[in-house]
Amino acid sequence: MTSIFVEPEVALGDLRTARIHLAETVTRVERTLATLPAPGARTPEQREQASAGHDEARTLRVRFLERYAEQVYDELTGGRSRHLRLAELVEAAAYAFAGLVPTPAQLAEEWSRPQADKEGREIDQGIFLRAILRSAPAGRHLMDAMLRPTPRALQLLDEFRRTGVLETEAVRMERRDGVARLTMSRSECLNAEDEQQVDDMETAVDLALLDPEVRVGLVRGGVMTHPRYQGRRVFSAGINLKRISAGEITLTGFLLRRELGYLHKLVRGLHDDRPGRWRPPVEKPWVAAVDTFAIGGGAQLLLVFDHVLAASDAHLSLPAAQEGIVPGAANFRLGRVAGARLARQVILGGRRILATDPEAGLLVDEVVAPQELDDAVERAVARISGDAVVANRRMLNVAEEPLDEFRAYMAEFALEQALRIHAGDVIDKVGRFAGRTG
Repeated sequence: MTSIFVEPEVALGDLRTARIHLAETVTRVERTLATLPAPGARTPEQREQASAGHDEARTLRVRFLERYAEQVYDELTGGRSRHLRLAELVEAAAYAFAGLVPTPAQLAEEWSRPQADKEGREIDQGIFLRAILRSAPAGRHLMDAMLRPTPRALQLLDEFRRTGVLETEAVRMERRDGVARLTMSRSECLNAEDEQQVDDMETAVDLALLDPEVRVGLVRGGVMTHPRYQGRRVFSAGINLKRISAGEITLTGFLLRRELGYLHKLVRGLHDDRPGRWRPPVEKPWVAAVDTFAIGGGAQLLLVFDHVLAASDAHLSLPAAQEGIVPGAANFRLGRVAGARLARQVILGGRRILATDPEAGLLVDEVVAPQELDDAVERAVARISGDAVVANRRMLNVAEEPLDEFRAYMAEFALEQALRIHAGDVIDKVGRFAGRTG
């Protein structure tokens, strides 16, 4: 493919000229891609041709956003007067800036394919979101949008306040004695995470934060029906590799929404900018109890809790590097919690931490015999629900996880994870896993 890429000094003289040039370049690249077979059926020469086209378009997108990211974001959000969540933002960008991100039609086609047969269009979303998050004004505004309660949670709030019960496909939550007891209940797949799990978890976290009768949140895995662990509680097996292989794990619906949505809400609570509202965000302390294991995303989750208990026969691990992906914000948080050396052993080397290992004390606050965990949990939620806990946890989080440092990490994660989820080694690994399990 012959490149006609124009250097940015010429192509990006002003926003109007730049967006026309971007649209024309991407249109030409798309015409070439349309002549090729689906990605999984391409010859080496055709793959090289497609790669050259994508590289040309992506280079121009990067240069465009380096200059205009804040202007683009302001146009999409009405001068930051509208708070668009991730999926809403990339959809708005697709309509307003031709060629900047994939169109809804392109994404629908992409998501209908298994991972091995995708074009990798979410990489273009990653380029866009990295640029937005790198910008302090735009990135902070986007993160603020993601800290607002979801429409689904607002719709369910009155019923939850009345009944104290939430029942969803992946989560059950019951308010009892001032405690929002959230149980991850994907019993058939060991609470392996997918987009449904992320949606249900964010809904539950929102409701717990919005309900004034809730003083503290508790997260625990439910009793499993999986043959290997039938009748036992399990915290989480991490990301659902079978869903990755099937092409059902998306950048905005899972990989970024999870980190900037419910996990970030566990840390910073809900944003509230109602007129006259001067108090800090609504936040509450959270306790986690680990039965059997917390693998991958389950171990990542523990890093945002205020108090973590584990049964003495449980273990923790972050095998994302072995799977080929980045373990969410664990690379940002684990070193701060456990130290740089242990973080590298766990993330890069795949070291598994047993609850009885001395190093487990860096990740878990209490280790008790499995039969004693229920009682220990009740003592913990009572202990952490004091009047001054919220103020002090807020100040600890301000010191330990500054917002702009987290934003900078998530900017790079947006593109890095998009690249990894479409990498050949990941596709091979998750394909083999899916073949073994199903």
